[in-house]
Amino acid sequence: MTSYKLPTRILILSTLAAVVLAACGAPAAAPKATAAPVATEAPAATEAPKATEAPAVDAPAGTIPADLIEAAKKEGELNVMALPHDWCNYGEMITSFSEQYGIKINEINPDAGSAEELEAVKANKDNKGPQAPDVIDVGPAFGFQAVEEKLVVPYKVSTWDSIPANLKDADGYLTGNYFGVMAMMVNVDAVPAVPTDFADLLKPEYKGMVSINDPRIGNSQAQAVLNAALGNGGSADDSNKGLEFFSKLNEAGNFIPSWNKQTFGKGETPIVFDWDYNALAARDAANGNPKIEVVIPKSAQLGGHYVTQISAYAPHPNAAKLWMEHVYSDAGQLIFIKGYCHPARYNDLSARKLIPAELAEKLPADSLYASAVFPTLDQLKAHKALLGDKWDTVTNIKFRELK
Repeated sequence: MTSYKLPTRILILSTLAAVVLAACGAPAAAPKATAAPVATEAPAATEAPKATEAPAVDAPAGTIPADLIEAAKKEGELNVMALPHDWCNYGEMITSFSEQYGIKINEINPDAGSAEELEAVKANKDNKGPQAPDVIDVGPAFGFQAVEEKLVVPYKVSTWDSIPANLKDADGYLTGNYFGVMAMMVNVDAVPAVPTDFADLLKPEYKGMVSINDPRIGNSQAQAVLNAALGNGGSADDSNKGLEFFSKLNEAGNFIPSWNKQTFGKGETPIVFDWDYNALAARDAANGNPKIEVVIPKSAQLGGHYVTQISAYAPHPNAAKLWMEHVYSDAGQLIFIKGYCHPARYNDLSARKLIPAELAEKLPADSLYASAVFPTLDQLKAHKALLGDKWDTVTNIKFRELK
């Protein structure tokens, strides 16, 4: 691939944010939804620079207030939660922030789900220790729940103007940071053949091989069920078919409740669902041991994004703001691309020719996103409620605790 096709990605990114933000019925204390432009035209494609020399990105775009940096350094610490090092390359994001500003980062439960992040904020309202999150990284439905429950405060980073209007609310209560599509991650060494779609997973040769974690707790697992609904005759408006699909998997003996890196690597749960960027990063990290293939289901592609927010009870509010500055800086956004994620400021970086060709080419092909469905906030809320109400009774799946 000699050049990077930008328009499709821009259109998808704008569309997904538009439908999510426009669908939010904000309470009095919540931010106003930003009106979305009509997604009929995408900007002209911008070719990535030749892979001869990477641009310098030591200093973030925008001007970070000196008094903010000083105040954050004085606080000296930052509490983050649910940021696995291999998720969107957050390991490098954490290390680079700590090294640049000399701030200690306390990592709370890296494998936690979005619901657990909100519960941690609530449970630690009066706690100024390392277990109280300063910032959270959650799915959009959970992000708006945090706004409605007044668990977060607004902040606009210095690069605010270069973030597409449809990826941020007008008052800064939440800002989209990256997106991807749902995928099957397959341990090739432990399966008879690599499945290509949901229907394959019901075949007897996949007995005891397919797994997700509790979709009522984690956003990515919830979206795996929604993806299954789309691939089995359902829709983003009615995800019952997703629960029915996992019920069939369970009845066939093909489903194993709960997985982690160890069970996947050992071949005990060789087919799992995750965002494409996580699966691709895991493939690279495994380096063939085990051999991993990343499969975007043929029948339906589901897209999704996450948002960054600052806790209203942050023990280190200035460090939290500085963290957001780092994440949305040029350097931070390129760190996301290294982790196969599409960053919020992709358009701006591309227009200023700051994306090295070797990074642009790491992202999956445009064709994998061309038919992706990005649910609206109302659809995500309805799906979340359905899982809470019917998962147990429809699927009869009980999740096990893994250590």
